[in-house]
Amino acid sequence: MNATAIDQTRLDNFVMRAIGDLSAGYGGVMVSIGSKLGLYKAMAGAGPLTPAELASETGCAERYVREWLNAQAAGGYVEYHAVSNTYELSPEQAMVLADEDSPVYIPNAWSVPASMWFDEEKAIAAFRSGKGVAWGDHHDRLFCGVAAFYRNAYRASLVQEWLPALDGVSRKLEAGIDVADIGCGHGHSSVLMARAFPNSRFHGFDTHKASIAEARRNAADEGLTSRVSFDAATAVDYPGRNYGLICFFDCLHDMGDPVAAAQHAAEALAPDGTVMLVEPFANDRVEDNISPVARLYYAASTTLCCAHAVSEGGHLVLGAQAGEGRLEEVFRKAGFKHFRRAAETPFNLILEARC
Repeated sequence: MNATAIDQTRLDNFVMRAIGDLSAGYGGVMVSIGSKLGLYKAMAGAGPLTPAELASETGCAERYVREWLNAQAAGGYVEYHAVSNTYELSPEQAMVLADEDSPVYIPNAWSVPASMWFDEEKAIAAFRSGKGVAWGDHHDRLFCGVAAFYRNAYRASLVQEWLPALDGVSRKLEAGIDVADIGCGHGHSSVLMARAFPNSRFHGFDTHKASIAEARRNAADEGLTSRVSFDAATAVDYPGRNYGLICFFDCLHDMGDPVAAAQHAAEALAPDGTVMLVEPFANDRVEDNISPVARLYYAASTTLCCAHAVSEGGHLVLGAQAGEGRLEEVFRKAGFKHFRRAAETPFNLILEARC
């Protein structure tokens, strides 16, 4: 390339942007380590601490803790007080880094990119061959990371905001209906709904048997096994009829034939039943999806979502940024007459479909 064609300012700005992304990747490792060692939890509400005090509190070596704290301060993840040479976790930082029940808790989500790195060679092979990579063929950190990433968001919004946004669904759940949770993963969504609506029965289905086993353990831990069941099944062959509610939580775009999945849902619904479709937030056009959140979803979609859909035949590979328009088209093709956006967050679209 001719050097005279290079705008040095634009080059410098882009290099620093790339370095910032590289720095964030390094920082994610630090976040995961800090979470697993309990460093953030020890700092939460404790006020300013020296490295030695934090090391003593957590049973870690002071020299490693000091370097970790400096990395955190450099990235804006803790506050550094130069006069006292101490470090402090603000209440806002604690919500993101230390409070495991917070809707914005992030450390466990770093297991997802970790799994993507582990599976890089599989992704490269898929690019070259055009073949898929099934969900269950990924590194184990993927499943825990995805479950953790979505669990707290569901905990904060599902019962309180999303279900009430659907026409008449909360009232039916209170009275008692059967609910199917398709692509249930570790079962957090089913467990949350079952805890809130004791008169209803919940049936979770997923193709990944290890996730089904984990979902059963989660239901048992909550004492809900009499009203919550989990079984291995696909989105086109799960059993049962007359479901008052069928849920797809961040999974329809992973399926190889989403139209067939929607058709099976239409057949399994009660006459007045509802489908709740929760999908990653996306606008309908690529040019309107230029943001950090969209970048995260497109990247995950490249190696995870599209790869699994291709592994299931790839009849329609939606990807994680399908957008409301394409999702509505799927349900119209499946025979649904009613489709609307019921709610949204910066991370999700909550869509309602009825026959």
